[in-house]
Amino acid sequence: MIELRGIEKSYRTRHGLRPIIKPTNLIFYRGANTAVLGMNGAGKSTLMRLIGGVERPDKGEIIKDVKISSPMGIGSGYSGNLTGAENLKFVCRLFELDLQETTDFVRDFADLGPYFYEPTSTYSSGMRSRLNFAISMSIDFQVYLIDEGLSAGDASFRRKCQDAFARRKSRSDLIMTSHNMSTIRDFCTTAVVLDEGQVVPFQDLDAAEDYYMEIVARRMAQ
Repeated sequence: MIELRGIEKSYRTRHGLRPIIKPTNLIFYRGANTAVLGMNGAGKSTLMRLIGGVERPDKGEIIKDVKISSPMGIGSGYSGNLTGAENLKFVCRLFELDLQETTDFVRDFADLGPYFYEPTSTYSSGMRSRLNFAISMSIDFQVYLIDEGLSAGDASFRRKCQDAFARRKSRSDLIMTSHNMSTIRDFCTTAVVLDEGQVVPFQDLDAAEDYYMEIVARRMAQ
């Protein structure tokens, strides 16, 4: 379970403090895969970083009794000066993973070919996404956070990820952001929608999508 208890988050701009997450109480229960929907700049990545512990809320607290990944996404990554293999070696030391076994898994899952041994600064966004995803999947988390991490992957890679999550369904959940509703429906069963700092939960994806499209229409009419 992940409980957001009265959390708030703002960022300072030249116009003053901008609230990104207004006072929020929310529980992510085990056994549900949850989509995070919202317009660009609505705070989706901020919410993911808060849940993952990358950032701290200004107020409130986040209570977790599960092992959670860092947000996986296009912008996520490792040292660009190191190769994919060298970045993986660092992760293996950090999480005390068997280097050879983990390397075999990541090399096969990411399917980067010889680029696995090239600096990640030379990778395309899709290649970084593949490496990021593969390394995260090599670690047995109870909850995986995916921040637009599948947007750069092709259909074959998305199927590979879906199969991997299906095999872990009995013990792992995911929370993900994506602008692609087809991807959302492939992976998620519930959703939250970010609307001007409010985090609105939905148990039904159709209702969540309808609400999100209302937000889009409202923004376009401004």
